[in-house]
Amino acid sequence: MGQTRVDLRHLLEDLRDAYPGSIEETILTEIVANSLDSGASTISMQADPAAATLTVMDDGSGMGRRELARYHDLATSTKTRGKGIGFAGVGVKLGLLICKEVITETRSGPVPIATSWSLTGRHKAPWHWLAEPPGVVGERGTAIRLHVSNALSPLLDVGLLEAVIRRHFEPLLDPRLASILAPLYRHDIGFVTNGQAIAHEPEVAAERADLLVRLSRKRKPSAVGWLIRASSPLPEDRRGLAVSTYGKVIKRGWDWLGVTPAQPDRIGGLIEAPGLAECLTLNKGDFIRTGTRGSIYLAYRRTIQEAVGHQLADWGDAHDADEREQRRAARPVERDLENVLINLADDFPMLASLVERRLGGQRKLPMGGAGLGGRGAGLEITLPEGQEPNTGRVEESPPLPEPAAPEAAPSQPAPPAAELPEVAGEGPRRPARYGLMIHYESRPEEAGLARLVDTVVWVNDAHPAYARAVASRSEGYHLALCVAMALAPLVTDPGGYPGFITEFLRRWGRALAAKRKTRK
Repeated sequence: MGQTRVDLRHLLEDLRDAYPGSIEETILTEIVANSLDSGASTISMQADPAAATLTVMDDGSGMGRRELARYHDLATSTKTRGKGIGFAGVGVKLGLLICKEVITETRSGPVPIATSWSLTGRHKAPWHWLAEPPGVVGERGTAIRLHVSNALSPLLDVGLLEAVIRRHFEPLLDPRLASILAPLYRHDIGFVTNGQAIAHEPEVAAERADLLVRLSRKRKPSAVGWLIRASSPLPEDRRGLAVSTYGKVIKRGWDWLGVTPAQPDRIGGLIEAPGLAECLTLNKGDFIRTGTRGSIYLAYRRTIQEAVGHQLADWGDAHDADEREQRRAARPVERDLENVLINLADDFPMLASLVERRLGGQRKLPMGGAGLGGRGAGLEITLPEGQEPNTGRVEESPPLPEPAAPEAAPSQPAPPAAELPEVAGEGPRRPARYGLMIHYESRPEEAGLARLVDTVVWVNDAHPAYARAVASRSEGYHLALCVAMALAPLVTDPGGYPGFITEFLRRWGRALAAKRKTRK
């Protein structure tokens, strides 16, 4: 009989590469996230450089003997999707890569239990029960002790521990977000490093503006946050708008939002949206952009875009006139992009992630559209296709039919009706589409024409080639070339760039001929 062997080290390394930060930062944030999911109110970290150990303790619900045994199986979790921010105890499992031993002590009943775990080879990660637990857990909770292999590991630096908590769990430290986080956590959350509590540090800014986002006509805000504007450039890790869910920051910057102020280095902020927990990817490091969950994320993002855009306009920091002219030139290209990408996806499969493709050849995601008959707070959830936004009255509605999943992503269950906003009003239903959006940014120091971030192609309007295209009234061709060059690294190797760009422009030219034929 044959046997299936798993290369555990290679599997863990692949899992580590799925996270953008360092492995030490990932380990700590994932351990803290799992502690929060267990209902902990205090999370303590004790670094001992002399013994080369880091101990993370919480007062959560703890685990029973059977749960602790399953805890050592890779990709095993008892959590419900959308109800937490931890992922299958991945922090401890990644700790096997840099630790000699990982000791886990937990207590949910009268007697504490503990195990010792280590990676002894590429295919072996044995664990065993400890007869005498370390005794660091109180009446209830879990403690994880990492015996790191390198005595100079950043995990032993108290300053780094505090910086990671502030960067990734800032909403839990800020009392201004207590109202929206109170339904998620029964108690205030406290963090302690080597006996010293981590306190909230108010930002130093000249101006601050609050942001409120309401979906489905709810009385309580669905997202709460703020924008700050400083008189001098902010630190690199404070620039841009951070979006968090359940108190954990998922993304930061301007790229994810698709809105860039005139002085992006002087404006920052944060917005907490608990409803986005349903839209998290498997590793909780990004948001799903396809299917019904993707429509929820895009609805939130569009509403946040409007709130941020209004505030930037009030501050006089928006590219109003220039941006309108640029968007007017980009809309025809965006309309053509959908068919071009659909046709190219057959020859370049990596493009399938940018286009929603449904069974039976249908490529549009039906969502509620509205005319201008509604009144009240406007909510635009039509996905980008280069058309003018619709505004209307927000109504609670039953859940939409579950769309078939795209070829690049597995199908997922539909979310509750209360969390899926729909625009209602008097007017025909207009289908929404997934596809690329074109936005502009000024990066005079960059030599590239454009770059791809998520589903947005950012065109460098400070490039001399763009100025020449505007002067010669050939912006459309320049935008098509920018999109082709931005997509090339996604779909092929450097040797295939010229072939892909040529084929893209050929399909783009055909789209114009097909449009003229349809009009006739």
